[in-house]
Amino acid sequence: MTTKQRVLRVSTEQPTYAVCVMGTEISLDVGGSIPEGATDFVVQGTTDLRVSVIYDPKLVTPSASRWPLNSGVEVIVAMNGPSSAVNDNKVKVSYYGPAGETLSSAWLYLTCMAISLDVDTNRNGVVQTNATNKKKWTWGPNGKGAVLLVNCDRDGPNSGNMDSAYSHVQSSADLEDMSLMILTTEGPADVFENYKLHLYVSMSDAPKLRVFHDSGNASLSTYEHVLGSDKLSYTVKCSGGKQQTSFLVEGLAFPDAGFDGLVSLSATLLEVSSQDCLDTPVFSDTVRFRVAPWIMTPNTQKPLEVFVCSVGKWSESNKDFVEAVRTLAKEANCKLTVCPELDNHRDRWIQDEMEFGYVEAPHKLFPVVFDSPRNRGLKYFPVKKILGPDFGYVTREPKDVSSLDSFGNLDVSPPVTVEGKKYPLGRILIGSSFPGASKVRMAKIVRDFLYAQKVQSPVELFSDWLAVGHVDEFLTFVPAPDRQGFRLLLASPLACYKLFKEKQKEGYGDATLFESLKGIKRRTIDEILTNKTERSANEYAQTWIDWNRSILKRKLGLSEADIVDIPQLFELEGSRATALFPNMVNMLVLGKHLGIPKPFGPIIDGQCCLEAKVRSLLDPLGLTLTFIDDFFTYHQLSGEVHCGTNVRREPFSFHWWNISP
Repeated sequence: MTTKQRVLRVSTEQPTYAVCVMGTEISLDVGGSIPEGATDFVVQGTTDLRVSVIYDPKLVTPSASRWPLNSGVEVIVAMNGPSSAVNDNKVKVSYYGPAGETLSSAWLYLTCMAISLDVDTNRNGVVQTNATNKKKWTWGPNGKGAVLLVNCDRDGPNSGNMDSAYSHVQSSADLEDMSLMILTTEGPADVFENYKLHLYVSMSDAPKLRVFHDSGNASLSTYEHVLGSDKLSYTVKCSGGKQQTSFLVEGLAFPDAGFDGLVSLSATLLEVSSQDCLDTPVFSDTVRFRVAPWIMTPNTQKPLEVFVCSVGKWSESNKDFVEAVRTLAKEANCKLTVCPELDNHRDRWIQDEMEFGYVEAPHKLFPVVFDSPRNRGLKYFPVKKILGPDFGYVTREPKDVSSLDSFGNLDVSPPVTVEGKKYPLGRILIGSSFPGASKVRMAKIVRDFLYAQKVQSPVELFSDWLAVGHVDEFLTFVPAPDRQGFRLLLASPLACYKLFKEKQKEGYGDATLFESLKGIKRRTIDEILTNKTERSANEYAQTWIDWNRSILKRKLGLSEADIVDIPQLFELEGSRATALFPNMVNMLVLGKHLGIPKPFGPIIDGQCCLEAKVRSLLDPLGLTLTFIDDFFTYHQLSGEVHCGTNVRREPFSFHWWNISP
């Protein structure tokens, strides 16, 4: 690291007085006031100073410790420790003539201060004093730089608002979400008669953070908002001697378009002008934070809490569905939260409304719900019922919203390695439109947010060939004991036709789809296999799934052995596809327990052949399958089990700052 230098000039006419800071060097200009006839000089300093002379031995030969003037010789002065009194360190420069006679002397009086602005640079939960490279922020296990959390939970008593909405500390729990910053000063008190110490934040960084001064009093009212938001500078009161002043820093904005997540704070020593001029800077120490990204959790992470909506009465009731989810959650040892109709306003699509993730700093981690902009019946549920103590909230609101902005169209893979590059937190999957095929995409403001988090480098798939247009209609991930620790499940018309052909050859062509469902037209295997219109529709769907399959293999580093094809048929509504029977990949994954939409396939030898096929594919992975009837309550409304549920999962044990994006 290059040592900070300050240039000082000495004069034979009058002494020079200056304040210097530990860790810096003074480049002493000895040629600015050379007496007439002088040819050499000698420089000396008191014991608390280190005085060195830098020269080129090819050009300069020192004689009896004298140094030739005007020969490129440089004098460097450094301090061994802070001063106990003003001007207690001295440097004397003596000038000599050609005959060795003394012509004149120049004096420099120095007062040395120790000033250090420090944060948790090593990311171990402890503030490091006088850390090097704290002005930079680097990724990786050997990286340095502090982390800042967006204070987006609600620890205070104010309902409906995040803590970051207030310019005062909400509670003692509110303080735990903030990052500690310590300003250490040491030196004589009299220095501050002519100098002052300021904290600064740039105009561009100020809206992204807020700094509170910790006065050391236990009362929350004594935490003064001193910097950030609408405040650019703050004068620190220094009493002399060794003094530590604590500050707490909170983030106000996540990384996003136009904001890379990096913010800086500086402590600057200023010499007070005796005239009507600007105060002049003497020294500045800067620390840099990176705002923690919002991180999604994949199906392979341990489930902690399942959410489901209770809606309607009589024929519209989903009571049986809720009870089936309750049973599955109990088997998976997972908490269940049922959102009542009072809160969901008969909007059952809780997966589309929100996505669970978390934020992490070395000193704190808490879950954060990302509220989608779809804004239907569940619009206020995340902010009113989920935002709370140690549970954060974030949203992005575009002007125009499409179905692709619902979060059934947002997923994340398990950790993967692609051509040697590791993605230890997985990669976000976004459903989009094929270039030129449609102008409909997930809103730019939402995509920009997801891309800006960096640590889960998004992959865009093509989902607008579907009537609803969500990625969860053709893919999901389930845990596995081997290979990469998971399998990618893809909906497959080809696999379904292959299965039905096998059953037809076995003599079951008259076995029917939907046999046990009242009021639903039954379809035999023979009818399905001979329907050319439906065959064409499913070839169309398979083409899109295959296109996405290629992207997923390439972007996630998968082979065919990592993929399981789940039998599924589609039908067209206009030019968009929808599931013919309940879409089995649209499932609820709770560890090894899977809640799969019951397909109501042809009954052969007393069991649904579709269920039997899926069991044969997934049972070897050690998974427990429960087929849930969602036909009338979800499937006929263009959704399935995954669409009607949501899961908060355990965060990764891997720390995001150890990534090398």
